[in-house]
Amino acid sequence: MSTALQSKTSTPAKGGDSRSAPPGRQTPSAGSGARRRTRTGWLFASPALLVVTVVTVFPVVFSLALSFAEVRLDYGGLRLGSPTFAHYEALLSNPEWYHALAFTLGFTIVSVLLELVLGTLAALVLERLGAARGWLIALLLLPWALINVVAAQLWSYLFNGTYGAASWLCEQVLGTQPDILGRPVPAMAAMVVVDVWKTTPFVAIVVLAGLMLISAEVYEAAEIDGAGAWTTFWRVTLPQLKPIVAIAVLFRILQAFGIFDLPFVLTQGGPGTATQSVAMLGYRILFQDLDFGGGAAVAVSTAAIVMACCLLFLRVFRAQTDEEVRG
Repeated sequence: MSTALQSKTSTPAKGGDSRSAPPGRQTPSAGSGARRRTRTGWLFASPALLVVTVVTVFPVVFSLALSFAEVRLDYGGLRLGSPTFAHYEALLSNPEWYHALAFTLGFTIVSVLLELVLGTLAALVLERLGAARGWLIALLLLPWALINVVAAQLWSYLFNGTYGAASWLCEQVLGTQPDILGRPVPAMAAMVVVDVWKTTPFVAIVVLAGLMLISAEVYEAAEIDGAGAWTTFWRVTLPQLKPIVAIAVLFRILQAFGIFDLPFVLTQGGPGTATQSVAMLGYRILFQDLDFGGGAAVAVSTAAIVMACCLLFLRVFRAQTDEEVRG
């Protein structure tokens, strides 16, 4: 009886395997499969990583090296000499640098604020539309779809002091035909108008996407509590739009601070240097004066300023978000 019981308990089940792997230990086949999948993933991602390295990382490193070295141009190409801070010393002592930086900062702040306000208003209107929303979105995206150089050339015709429609309209309203692109303040205002006209659709579409994600139950709760339209916007809609708005503002700061094509086509940086941006100053130093070290110093300093502004903006936004969460 005991012998039969022992033989019955020692016999493996039919179709089973008595040699099972210890618990918590991965079988060799599973581990090798995971490593194989990892190698395959890196293999497929390597072309994209190589392109990113060549297109992005190498120019940044090379520009940084140019800005801190004595650069000589001869028949054999560029020759990098000993390290030096002369390019940054010349940049910090150049009044054109401060003027270009002030214009770029002012243009960025004014244009981004106007685009944020107008884009939010346009998104609020689009959210309340029905069947016509798709057509209006397509119409709204037309300025954004235009190439910057083409849009700037079209507006240069409108601002032309002889036959431009904007000059004619000012003459009909004000009784005089102003030279819009020939004076500093009107030229700066015209550049802001063109940028706002072209880029407001981008902000509107981003904000509209955020509005579509807000649950209708939140608005119903606010209506039950007796909140009006203005209170609902400030207390319900705007707080939930903050992450989306932060992304839109961040993208616009990066784009607006690097403005080059609008002043290049509209005013060539004039009158004088009134509308010369930092990017245009770097272009002139690099390609017209053939000062490669100085041009690289302008590019590196601009990138550092933009990075600092973006990090400061993200830090302030995170601090406000954490404060709201704690509250």
